[in-house]
Amino acid sequence: MKILVINAGSSSLKYQLMDPDTGRVYAKGLCERIGIDGRLTHKVVDENDEAVLKETREIPMPTHSEAIESVLSILVDEKFGVVKSLDEVDAVGHRVLHGGDKFIESCIVDEACKKAIEDCIPLGPLHNPANLKGIIACENAMPGKKQVAVFDTAFHMTMPPKAYRYAIPTKYYEEDHIRRYGFHGTSHRFVSKRAIELMGKPASELKVIVAHLGNGSSLSAVADGKCQDTSMGLSPLAGVPMGTRSGDIDPCIVEFICNKYGMTPSECLNMLNKKSGMLAVSGVSSDFRDLEAGAKEGNDNCALARDMFAYGVRKYIGAYAAALGGLDCLVFTAGVGENDGKMRAQICEGLEFLGIKIDPEKNKKRGEECVISTPDSKVTVWVIPTNEELMIAQDTAELCRK
Repeated sequence: MKILVINAGSSSLKYQLMDPDTGRVYAKGLCERIGIDGRLTHKVVDENDEAVLKETREIPMPTHSEAIESVLSILVDEKFGVVKSLDEVDAVGHRVLHGGDKFIESCIVDEACKKAIEDCIPLGPLHNPANLKGIIACENAMPGKKQVAVFDTAFHMTMPPKAYRYAIPTKYYEEDHIRRYGFHGTSHRFVSKRAIELMGKPASELKVIVAHLGNGSSLSAVADGKCQDTSMGLSPLAGVPMGTRSGDIDPCIVEFICNKYGMTPSECLNMLNKKSGMLAVSGVSSDFRDLEAGAKEGNDNCALARDMFAYGVRKYIGAYAAALGGLDCLVFTAGVGENDGKMRAQICEGLEFLGIKIDPEKNKKRGEECVISTPDSKVTVWVIPTNEELMIAQDTAELCRK
């Protein structure tokens, strides 16, 4: 079976053609500068995910429709294609940022689904319009082919009200759907599911914390295979401090800054989303590799930024262990979680009271599935590379086989 996975952004579109059963990727690429001029970068990859052919084309892409058409065209290209006909593509899986409280799982796209995605645009104003455009473009280019929507928020819809409600007047929840939604849900679901498999116990017996750490970071508390709490909120701005996002702050800060500097609330939120976090504290970069290099060179602000990040993540781990009533498994994933052993060690330092012990040698590994805790650690600490595209492909295949 071959599934085309689409992740449509406002001016870009990522894609992968893959086998949902084996995880084998046949081709992947990126359409950039949609609405400006248009560029397609396409890779044909081998079984080790190494590029064996690469092609870059300047193609006019005034809309997502032209981007999708360029993707479909190169997939059947005589030299750079990986299928002889689009008939070999069984279905298309779409990453959709926000499903609101309407979707607790992935679904086959129909008119009601598209209407619900549109209704959630106020909750995901940057992503949902692009996600919807990607779906419609695929429908037009591949009539009759099943389209599946996989929602970034769906995994977190199992949270109980005590975790997802905000302590604000009820009318804002009932009328405006203001609540904690959480994000990175497809990653959290993939990684927590894999951790449970690796632990070799029933999901009902395991309490798991997933730390998805990258330029955007979030944590989730998982019991019985279901999300009980997560660090991001109504938007991805909440939680730990991130690459350019502030994370949790006192709401009064927004009013103070707006009043003193004449900012609008939107301008202030833009600052909190794009000019804060590690970038703001370090004054150097939002990239954790740059922060590590800066700290080594004696830059106190770079060291402080890393300390603040580790401290923020450590606090959430402690809080979620308390919320779960214990902890069996801690998992690190995403760019920083998978590759920054020093940050993993820094986060776990001080968590010995939970029974967490890190093996320094094992913790040197990067980007591979492995245990980094000691044999006598009461909590098993894993590094598990995330694979959101595979999760999307598997959901799509499962729904299309029903």
